Amino acid sequence: MPGNKPNHKPVSKPARQLLFSEALQHKRLTPTKINPQTSPPLNESTTMPDKDQSTTMDRILQEITIVSRRIEGMDASITSLTLETKSMRSDIAGFQSRVTGLEQRMGSLETQINTSQV
Repeated sequence: MPGNKPNHKPVSKPARQLLFSEALQHKRLTPTKINPQTSPPLNESTTMPDKDQSTTMDRILQEITIVSRRIEGMDASITSLTLETKSMRSDIAGFQSRVTGLEQRMGSLETQINTSQV
């Protein structure tokens, strides 16, 4: 059947390394096919050299630090807004009590006006 693709999923590099290691243990492959000068040890990652890994880790740590500082800033902002909200609630309560007092005075003035007109 020409043109047919193999019916298998690609295997990740760590999975291939594990399968290779297991095959060596079961002696399905001979260790002479491995060239120690060109093949990395099976337990090391082959995707990035150590320098690139440390650089990537440094970048990740920097990003984590930046995000952490932003979160701390947001937390401080939330605390500040909470205090402002409490202050505004207190101001509103004060205004409401003043309005209530003015309404009572208006009521008494209306009563005085109505009684004086009679």
